Amino acid sequence: MDAARVCYSAGFFLTVAPDAIQAVAEHCSAAGKTYCLNISAPFLVQVPPFKAAMMAAMPHVDVLFGNETEACAFAESEGWAAADLPTIARMIAALPKATGTRCRTVVITQGADPTIVFENGRTHAVPVIPLAPEALVDTNGAGDAFVGGFLSQLAAGKGAAECCRAGNFAAHAIIQRSGCTLPESPAGFHWA
Repeated sequence: MDAARVCYSAGFFLTVAPDAIQAVAEHCSAAGKTYCLNISAPFLVQVPPFKAAMMAAMPHVDVLFGNETEACAFAESEGWAAADLPTIARMIAALPKATGTRCRTVVITQGADPTIVFENGRTHAVPVIPLAPEALVDTNGAGDAFVGGFLSQLAAGKGAAECCRAGNFAAHAIIQRSGCTLPESPAGFHWA
């Protein structure tokens, strides 16, 4: 962890190791590293102990990921009347931060619809890679693949647009296969 510049946790760890998430989040804040968290599932913002653990870590979260269902559940758990995703992203980004060194980025995926990114006071809608309906095999793992692609470029120092492009590429590859698997060779998957 000391050598890492970017640390990430799926929200599911809030159910078993909230103290570990808090320790990593606080370490990242203190050391000027980027801490990323995924909402992961609506119940994590609906069940009080898990929600409390997430909100304890939130001041240290630099990048928060979620899909449209998770984002709406977050807004509902906060009592926000906002119905549209750009407003929800802005409101999540505005939650208090432990350090003032960078603004929180909020990334909301929504399947075949554009990814909503709120960063530095602005909302962007990043289109996904189109896929013919007959090419869609299995959406399991699409969100995790998106986050993996996103983080690969974040760790390389790229901006949100390039991070989303990599995330979309990874998710696009995963949903064309059964299960959360990668092709043996990248033939047919072109990173351009």
